[in-house]
Amino acid sequence: MDGGIADWVARRALRRPGATALVDVATGARHTYAALDARVSARAAALAARGVDVGDRVALLGENSGAYLEWLFGAARIGAVAVPVNHRLAPAEVAHVLGDSGATVLVRSTTFAALAEGAIAALDGPAPAIVELADEPGDGTVDAYPAAGDDPCVIMYTSGTTGVPKGAVLTHDNMLWNAVNMVTAGPGIGSTDVTIAAAPLFHIGALGLSALPLLYAGGTVVVVPSFDPAAFAALMADEGVTTQFLVPAMWAALTRLPSLPPQPSLRWAISGGAPCPVTVIEHFTARGWTFTEGFGMTELSPAALFLDAADVLAHAGSVGRPFMHVDARLVSETGDEVGVGEVGELVLRGPTVFAGYWNRPEATAEVLRDGWFHSGDLGVRDAEGFVTLVDRKKDMIITGGENVYPVEVEQVLHRHPAIADVAVVGIGDATWGETVLAVVVADGELDRDEVIAWTRERIAHFKAPRRVEVVDELPRNATGKLLKRVLRERFAGHAEAVAR
Repeated sequence: MDGGIADWVARRALRRPGATALVDVATGARHTYAALDARVSARAAALAARGVDVGDRVALLGENSGAYLEWLFGAARIGAVAVPVNHRLAPAEVAHVLGDSGATVLVRSTTFAALAEGAIAALDGPAPAIVELADEPGDGTVDAYPAAGDDPCVIMYTSGTTGVPKGAVLTHDNMLWNAVNMVTAGPGIGSTDVTIAAAPLFHIGALGLSALPLLYAGGTVVVVPSFDPAAFAALMADEGVTTQFLVPAMWAALTRLPSLPPQPSLRWAISGGAPCPVTVIEHFTARGWTFTEGFGMTELSPAALFLDAADVLAHAGSVGRPFMHVDARLVSETGDEVGVGEVGELVLRGPTVFAGYWNRPEATAEVLRDGWFHSGDLGVRDAEGFVTLVDRKKDMIITGGENVYPVEVEQVLHRHPAIADVAVVGIGDATWGETVLAVVVADGELDRDEVIAWTRERIAHFKAPRRVEVVDELPRNATGKLLKRVLRERFAGHAEAVAR
């Protein structure tokens, strides 16, 4: 099927033109599929008028909104490639995404105008043209580009162990098969379903587990600019939400509400982005909810493994079994599949595996081998095929659904004049899932609060440490490798929080 993801909207506009596609809470607008199709065409025409052509990159910097999705589909309609940008990044980090992707247009909201200006000022190369995200579309139209399934659709930037964010290239077929995986998971998704896009759309979780599958199925996506637990719970009831994705920190925030409005329309909920605390799962299952959990990654578009509601308590701690159109194995260093109960690296295969990292053939070859994506996660499986992750080769920290790679933070902290050595690890946190801890060897007097503030000036706040602990020396093995597991075990029970 030619046309890619933009064709989903066009086909739904033909089949169910009067069905509600998007609800934009910030503006109060409610758009049918016919209206959404017209708006997508107008966005595509606006980009084409700016000179955007097939394969060009269009960066999106803004809070969640109906317009955000319109621009994404509009780029797809003319064969361009959307580049969602994390608005929590520092200007220099945004500049890297813009420069690395070669974006020719930056669609940004007024809210992040200063961030955009700072990023453009930090660019070494040509600056992208600026387009206001919230501008009302005109009535322009443009011929749709017949995108092939293996054409790039979206480039999602994800940090690597080197600290340099890499662009994961996701194709139209990746998005299609991911939508099929979601449509066939759990109780399924159909044209009468309603969801709220509350997690940031610059993350593959909200885009791939929430917005795109619902629009593929012909359902309704309610878009909110930010997440407020009480307002969100009320909105779920008001809009008749039937299926909902949130990261664990969001679900946990709902458990702390004094009361939760009844959700008679809710058929099933899914948690993803980080391991969900079993207490949160128990809270919602006790209310009679069908509560499920998924494991994914940007490079899988993102659906990889799924834990059905029937298994979510009995197999608590597991990340489940593969989605319908995903193959998964656990392999040894030699590539041989390990036995039940043995530790191996999780490798995955299927039509949702990404095309590679943008302009990084060596990094791509490192993870895509013999048709399998090597995740870097270590796990074990039981006799029924349930996979439990036991460690991460890359030591990635997941805090509030955000991925933080310690090496990137360590590189910044190494530049602090009062720090002689540093290791960054993630430790459990009741609110955020994990919190970022910096364990440092001081070079003279060191103020912990100042270190945190200093780091926040240089990288995104969610990456900066929330705690700083001072030690005489860092634990290392005979070859000098940091023993981060020792640090996690040592400080896991330490309750002192230096900054919140």
